[in-house]
Parts: sequence; C-alpha cells; structure tokens
Amino acid sequence: MSVTWEEAGWERVTPRAGRRRLPDWDCTTGLVVGDGAALVIDAGSSLREGARLRSEARGLLDGRRVTHLALTHAHFDHVFGAAAFSGVEVFGAVGLDTVLAYGREGLGADAVRHGLDPREADEAADLLVRPRHLVSGEWTLDLGGGTQVLLANVGPGHTGHDLVVLVPGSTSWPEVVFCGDLVEESGEPQAGTDAVPSHWPAALDRLLDLGGEDALYVPGHGAVVNAGFVRAQRDALAARFGVS
Repeated sequence: MSVTWEEAGWERVTPRAGRRRLPDWDCTTGLVVGDGAALVIDAGSSLREGARLRSEARGLLDGRRVTHLALTHAHFDHVFGAAAFSGVEVFGAVGLDTVLAYGREGLGADAVRHGLDPREADEAADLLVRPRHLVSGEWTLDLGGGTQVLLANVGPGHTGHDLVVLVPGSTSWPEVVFCGDLVEESGEPQAGTDAVPSHWPAALDRLLDLGGEDALYVPGHGAVVNAGFVRAQRDALAARFGVS
C-alpha cells in the first residue's frame, strides 16, 4: 500500500519530485518518479540509512522499485548507503569511480571523524558501490510519462567530480535542480582538500544556466532555495577564494 510523501517524512517539491532531509548530517536525498522508472539522488551515510531510504521510496512508489541512482559527489554522507540499492543503474560524474575505488579508506576515516559508528563505516567502505554510468557532459534519463531527467557534470567545484540533476518543469510547476553540495543552505559551503575553489563559481554559473531564474534549487544540506540564493552564494565563494 502506498503512502503520501508527508507520511513517509519526505517533502514533495513537485508532482514528480521530492526530497528528504536526513538526520545527523542534514544531507538531502531526492526522488524523481516517472511512469516506468524512478531515480534516487544520493544514498545516505550508511547501509542502514540507504536501506531505509529504499524502503521509503518503495512505499512512495506503491511497491514499484527504484531503477536508477545518481551520486552527486564522493563524500560519505552521500554515497555510503549506495550498496543498499543493489540492482539499480548507478550514475556519477567521470572520475567518481576512481575516487570510490581508491579512496574508500579515506572516506571511512572521514565518516568516523564525523561521528559514524566505526563498524558501520567499515561495512559501507567495504561494500562501496562505484557508478556504472559515467557522465562527462550531459546525460538524459527517460523515466517514462514524459519525465526526462538531465544529469549534468558541472564540476569541479565542491569536489573534483560534481553531478547535478535537472528535473523538467511544466506550465503548472517549476524545474527543480538537485545541486549536491555545490550549494548549501544550512551552513557555509564546505571546502575540503578535494575542493577545487578556482572552478567553483563557474560550476554555479553552469548550474544557474541549466535551471534558470524560475527553478527551485535543492541544496545538499538545508532548505530549498531560489536562483537569487544560488547567485549570492556564487558571489560569496568567488570573494572567499579570490576568483571571478
């Protein structure tokens, strides 16, 4: 039996797309529903969290399965739940597969530093899923019912390999852009050792070109924002890192 988005703890952004703010690290995951397929965007911070997300999505889909998973970037709170989505088609930016293949030990250590139970971190790192489909420019997914979702490699920026997801709008609702951590609303954007600050403002320019002025922008952490917020964050990052 299906449940409503609200009953499942999700926020319905448009009739075809919703998102969930996860506990602990306030990381956002997304769900886009077509007539024949469904896409989850980011998988949570552990196998336990990923399994819960897949179960919730199945309830929202009235028992139908998730068919696609897009990973926006290689940080533990976005990728460590991916192994719970066995059998789905996994997408990521070109280079993400290499980071996940050779950086699992560092991702596990980072997860523990941020408070994830070491046993859960070890398990997720051991079973870390690498994307089968690598996006170098743009990739269109047809989810059925006229829902064609655009995956776009707009990085580097927050990391060396940043993917965003554009969900088309209509005359009745706006486009939605899932931004990953290129945009954060609940705190200042985080720039770790894998960030590429010199390219980050340009990545946000590309993101704004894709979504436009009337789109809704779903950040990796925090509340849904508009183009003005993204543009202001772009300018703040440019000033912070001394780039144009």
